[in-house]
Formats: sequence, C-alpha cells, structure tokens
Amino acid sequence: MQRVSRAEVRVDGEPVGAIGRGLLILLGVAPGDDEAVAATLAAKVGALRVFADPAGLTNLSIAEVGGAALVISQFTLYAETRKGRRPSFLGAAGAELGERLYDSFCERLAAAGVPVGRGRFGAHMDVELVNDGPFTLWLDSDELGIVGREFG
Repeated sequence: MQRVSRAEVRVDGEPVGAIGRGLLILLGVAPGDDEAVAATLAAKVGALRVFADPAGLTNLSIAEVGGAALVISQFTLYAETRKGRRPSFLGAAGAELGERLYDSFCERLAAAGVPVGRGRFGAHMDVELVNDGPFTLWLDSDELGIVGREFG
C-alpha cells in the first residue's frame, strides 16, 4: 500500500482506473484467505491513519482527507524466490478465489465510503504513481493476526 498524490492504471494503453490523492493498493490473495479476511483487511486499510493532519502528524484516514484508493490485483506478491532463478507463484491463490476476494475487498472498501478505482483482474497492466512521502506500508493478514475477525 502506497500513499500517493496520484495513480493510474492502463490496459492496452487505455486508462481503466485513476485517482488523485489516496492509496495505491497492490492486493495479493493467498489460498487460505476468505471473505472474512478481505472484509477485515478492507476495514483496516480504511481506518489506518496514514495522512497528515494540519500539524504534519499522520493522524488522518483516507476517508478523513477525502482520498480514494486504486486497487490492483497482484499475485506476484506471493513470489517464492529462495531457490533457483525463476520465481514460483504457487503461494498465490488461484484465479477464481483471487478475483472473488479482490472484488470483495474493493466492495468493502467502497462501502466504507472510500471511492475505489480498479485495475483489470488478470490483465497485463501499466501502473503509474507518484508516491507521496515516500510512504509505503506492507500489510500481511497473517502478521496482523487477521483471521476472519472484524478489525476494531
């Protein structure tokens, strides 16, 4: 997840999603993920205070600054590179589950009042962004203890 001044995604040279100020979210799905994980992660992203308040402190959420999210599916986040020279992507969810949970995550984030732009699942995409900061966070549902419970 990257805080951005702007971001855009294109497929075959045509824009399919763009945002101004907000978050570019590269979303990977693992085989053990489910709807509850997607919902909890969306709630977490929507509530994170990653934008500066008037004092310059990161005290504001994406909704509080009127930001948007551009969500890109990215199975390559699950690349295994410890052995050999060619990454293995066996740690990523299959296309059916990946697309279902990608859609679910986007819908939950939008339901929380965050405008959501999307890439095109399964397509080769060109993603352009201006990282604001730079400010990049890695959120892992396993490391956050997200196992289908609501974030509070």
